[in-house]
Amino acid sequence: MSLTSSADHEIPLEGCRPADVTPVALEASALESTAPSYLRDLKREFAADGLAPTALTIDACFDETCSLATQDEIDRIRGYVRAGAFLGVGSVTVAIDDITDVETVKPALEACAERADREGIAFDLEGPITLER
Repeated sequence: MSLTSSADHEIPLEGCRPADVTPVALEASALESTAPSYLRDLKREFAADGLAPTALTIDACFDETCSLATQDEIDRIRGYVRAGAFLGVGSVTVAIDDITDVETVKPALEACAERADREGIAFDLEGPITLER
């Protein structure tokens, strides 16, 4: 339990100062890897170039009825959510081309959305499915 009142602390946004950086949106397909060593180097490159990644878009397709194929695609999306969190993006958009079995895919995407939420990232879908949150 803290002995200081919250009124004694500055709200984080009030203490912000503008920075001379350019926001950029990333396509997941442009990332060579989601390995931490690659992402660290990429993050340094962004900083050196005055860039700040703010959004990540992932193209996804669930055109098979196989639950293993669905799990592979969800694992890939989850890996990009982790990569986005590491890079500091504020939002992840999953652009879905096709879904064969909505009932199999929907709970898996909801789990990805929960993961993104825990990382402080907005999770959006573009395509033939929506999530209730």
